[in-house]
Amino acid sequence: MEYVYAALILNESDEEINEDNVTAVLEAAGVDVEESRVKALVAALEDVDIEEAIETAAAVPAGGASGGAAAGGSDEGGEEEEESEDEAEAEAEEEEDEDEEASGEGLGDLFG
Repeated sequence: MEYVYAALILNESDEEINEDNVTAVLEAAGVDVEESRVKALVAALEDVDIEEAIETAAAVPAGGASGGAAAGGSDEGGEEEEESEDEAEAEAEEEEDEDEEASGEGLGDLFG
């Protein structure tokens, strides 16, 4: 996680997310830096709009798409909302698969 945090720190401070900067942040934090992980992270984030990813992640409730229904909430028209959420999830998965294919590996592979 510290590698992702380093990228977020660089993004927040309007610094370029490159291997040297990520390594510098990690070393400053006392992390034993693995060069291969740094390279993979920088490559994976090359075409990612981090601000957009943060906004998208913040828009999803902590319980996921079914959080309200699992709590026993009754919502009229929920079926229609569920269908549009399913479509959105399918589109997001397709885009994610395309991104992973383009970069060769996903962020999950960095830390798995």
